[in-house]
Amino acid sequence: MKYEVSNRLIWFKGELLHVSDAKINVLAPTSQFGLNVFEGIPCYWNEEMQQLFAFRLEDHYERLIRSARLIQIDCPYNKTELTKALVDVVVANEYKENLSVRQTLFIDGFGSWGADGPTEMFVAPIPRGKTSAEYNKKGLHVCVSSWKRVSENALSPRIKCGANYINSRYGQREALRNGYDTCVFLNEYGKVSEGPGSCFFMVRNNRIVTPKFTDAVLESITRDTVIRLARNLGIEVEERTIDRTELYTADEAFLCGSAMELTPLLSIDRYDLGEAKISQNLHEAYLEVVSGKNKTFIDWLTKIY
Repeated sequence: MKYEVSNRLIWFKGELLHVSDAKINVLAPTSQFGLNVFEGIPCYWNEEMQQLFAFRLEDHYERLIRSARLIQIDCPYNKTELTKALVDVVVANEYKENLSVRQTLFIDGFGSWGADGPTEMFVAPIPRGKTSAEYNKKGLHVCVSSWKRVSENALSPRIKCGANYINSRYGQREALRNGYDTCVFLNEYGKVSEGPGSCFFMVRNNRIVTPKFTDAVLESITRDTVIRLARNLGIEVEERTIDRTELYTADEAFLCGSAMELTPLLSIDRYDLGEAKISQNLHEAYLEVVSGKNKTFIDWLTKIY
């Protein structure tokens, strides 16, 4: 790592700048209204191969472009340009460790919340150990939030946009105030949805169960990865609607996401859960894949160096 986190380089409007030198107009729609879409892209260092791998980069960029289309802002970059920006800034920082890379399209200028341009971009890598506390814990105590997850007909969870994370903030702050690490949301119909910036899985009778996309769930790349890895390991996967009380009778449960990876839940609303055997096995399998040690899924990886 060439620079301290507080002085690292980011890619900003086509230039590599120290983070403190990257300025956004305070009246821009992204500043006033959270008018942006983004991806959190995980990158993993393989010491033996002396290589850093970006995980499922193509899928992240496809979702970024979909999010921009759904929120109706222009994306002036193609996938080759998106990739080059990420690679350039990671290499410039000389990172040889696990990273989380935030790649954001945002609306600049002096428009309002109805503006569709001008669209700019920043790419900001950060070592994984410097991310939020709940993303670095080995197990989590969670509550069911009193706040409902955003819904398809209000502010679609399918769009990975900054404004959606205010909903996540409500749940997260409530959980912390009440002595929990994080929360699980219910959707508008009172069924299990997801966590703040993470998807929910539970284990019952050696089968993993996760809510459907139509239960107000982000089209998560990590969720898809977990499902594919589980099936590859011979574990049955069921995508279905989950009732709240099923949470309390689960054998295991975990939250997953690009930043969180797979983190077991120790309890839900003070109901203790069992030993996270299947969750841990899946997490180990995930780490083998993202670091390039499992050649079956090597096509998911993009070399940085």
